[in-house]
Amino acid sequence: MSDKLTEIMAWKRQEVASLLRTVSLDELSRLNASLSKPPSFAAALRRPDGKLGVISEIKRRSPSAGAIAEKIAATDQALRYQAAGASALSVLTDTKFFGGTLDDLRSVTQLFREKPPAVPCLRKDFMVHPIQVLQAREAGASAILIIVRALSDADIKTLFDAATAAGLDALFEIHNDAELDRSVRHGAKIIGVNNRDLAIFKTDLGLSERLIPKFPKDVIAVSESGIFTGADAARVKACGAHAILVGEALMKSPNPAALIAEFRAN
Repeated sequence: MSDKLTEIMAWKRQEVASLLRTVSLDELSRLNASLSKPPSFAAALRRPDGKLGVISEIKRRSPSAGAIAEKIAATDQALRYQAAGASALSVLTDTKFFGGTLDDLRSVTQLFREKPPAVPCLRKDFMVHPIQVLQAREAGASAILIIVRALSDADIKTLFDAATAAGLDALFEIHNDAELDRSVRHGAKIIGVNNRDLAIFKTDLGLSERLIPKFPKDVIAVSESGIFTGADAARVKACGAHAILVGEALMKSPNPAALIAEFRAN
């Protein structure tokens, strides 16, 4: 993991160090029971009409793309995605590398409570401790991200157990066969193939085409990164993807609704 992901994970552990405390599964279960149930992330991805689910991302910048839409309000973009019929949202909450905040997630989920329909939201961040799962649940998220490559098996179990106790889904992100095997062993129900190699920032949709056909049939398959056109979406749908996660293309699009429709047209 000697690449940008190493740097990001090291920073994330340093960033959350001051927040760390024991977070038990009982505490997370009590929290879940005390809050209104968020919309199901998993159910939103496997569409009954057979069309691709589209996870639309709120991302101001990234290490690979640089500045994308740094001044945009998360709620403004969320409204665009809601109106466009996005299946779910991915809300970046990492500040240093992606320009997001936990307040972005809070404001978006609050907006959907006030202006339904509610769209399930993934807390897109670099998860290292159950305290971040607790934060996600308190902020109204429906799911968290587990980056398999960046975590030990013990860390993955801890985070997945925490998410389950908190009533959250988990998107396991993988990049190769070994990470797929690890995800399956942990009982992952949603697995996403990151088509971007974080070592060299090269994007290859062929990675989804190679890995997704190997997924267990009951796993929801997501293709992430490098999807810009209907043709790209058609490629990953043909290999078995139930949903796609799209950030840069939608953030830059003057008409997200038209682009989402294009993604689903095949």
